[in-house]
Amino acid sequence: MYGGDEVSAIVIDLGSHTCKAGYAGEDAPKAVFPSVVGAIDQMDVDESDDAEKNSGSGESKNNIRNVDGDKAKGKRKLYVGSQSLGYRRDFMEVVSPLKDGIVADWDIVDSIWDHAFRECLLIDPKEHPMLLAEPSSNAQQQRERAAELMFEKYKAPALFLAKNAVLTSFASGRATSLVVDCGGGSTTVAPVHDGYVLQKAVATSPIGGEFLTDCLMKSLESKGIAMKPRYSFRRKEIRPGEFQTVDLDFPNTSESYKLYSQRVIASDIKECVCRAPDTPYDESAYSNIPTTSYELPDGQTIEIGADRFKIPDVLFNPSLAHSIPGMESFAEIAPSVRGLPQMVIDSINKCDVDIRRELFSSILLAGGTASMQQLKERLEKDLLEESPQAARVKVLASGNATERRFSVWIGGSILASLGSFQQMWFSKSEYEEHGASYIQRKCP
Repeated sequence: MYGGDEVSAIVIDLGSHTCKAGYAGEDAPKAVFPSVVGAIDQMDVDESDDAEKNSGSGESKNNIRNVDGDKAKGKRKLYVGSQSLGYRRDFMEVVSPLKDGIVADWDIVDSIWDHAFRECLLIDPKEHPMLLAEPSSNAQQQRERAAELMFEKYKAPALFLAKNAVLTSFASGRATSLVVDCGGGSTTVAPVHDGYVLQKAVATSPIGGEFLTDCLMKSLESKGIAMKPRYSFRRKEIRPGEFQTVDLDFPNTSESYKLYSQRVIASDIKECVCRAPDTPYDESAYSNIPTTSYELPDGQTIEIGADRFKIPDVLFNPSLAHSIPGMESFAEIAPSVRGLPQMVIDSINKCDVDIRRELFSSILLAGGTASMQQLKERLEKDLLEESPQAARVKVLASGNATERRFSVWIGGSILASLGSFQQMWFSKSEYEEHGASYIQRKCP
């Protein structure tokens, strides 16, 4: 057993969009920063170093990490955190450590954890047990790799891996529920029964917040609205209160950084103006809907009409994405992608008959995309129409957007601070005695 009472555990939730880290027992994570990092291959770095000296950036040099990946990738410099990513650098690519929700690049995960411990929380990982949130479908190999990194590199005294859906369920005080997690990279529907995920009934869809952001970007581009990234212009005051935009040219900016910067803007537009329509989206019904204005960073004001409702409705009816110019690449996978209500019903039907009623009455909405206005009401309405007569459908979502967005982290914070949980930790001595594969027994 690990006596973790006297020192607080650290809870980390590495999501597809943001990484959340903080102390167990607190009600929100201390550190929230993007899960993507900037990477510059050392081949290109010689030129960009000179540019950086000349630019006199106020960038804290601590955020820059040399990763000795002397493998095929060669050496590259990683820039982690919102501040480092917000600063444009020549040849900097934006890369994600995850592919389809599963870790594909452990070097990047390492640099993200390092940034969370040393830059954000300012702690020594040797002194704190670590609770990591993991996707419901995480493979044994991934779990063992996480344990190896935590124990070998960070020398953590103890570790526990908990499933996202279980933590969301605990965050709302339930041991049994159906968790609908609308994240950045995907949407997952997972039934939780008595604190365990029912793996056979987990449903996933590639439509998450980032997919909706891309749909919105493409739709606005097709209407001739250009989103200028923040670094590509300067605003000059010609008269008090009157600005003129001066374009700046940076030919060495990577395509992925430009796209990342545009997505930041499109994502904000989506969060400000989009809301799920009450009924399935219909082109003719929404053609003369009143528009909402939004001011872009370069000062131009754009009007957004039917897209406000059309984009969120892609969650319910994925085939709508076909009608957006530029989203043709989605056509190949589209037939297999189901809408949100269908995923919920399919998932419940794969569960044991005895618990279906309880699952229908406690459907939990979580994740950043779940904060979309009217999403809860629309999902409940659609499910009432499609579910069996006897089922009492209840969709639950915290009224507080922070709780919805951070529900996985909050569940971890509650779990790791419980007195009864302290004997559950996978300790360093057990790791040394049994090896990484023992994690399967300690964290089922």
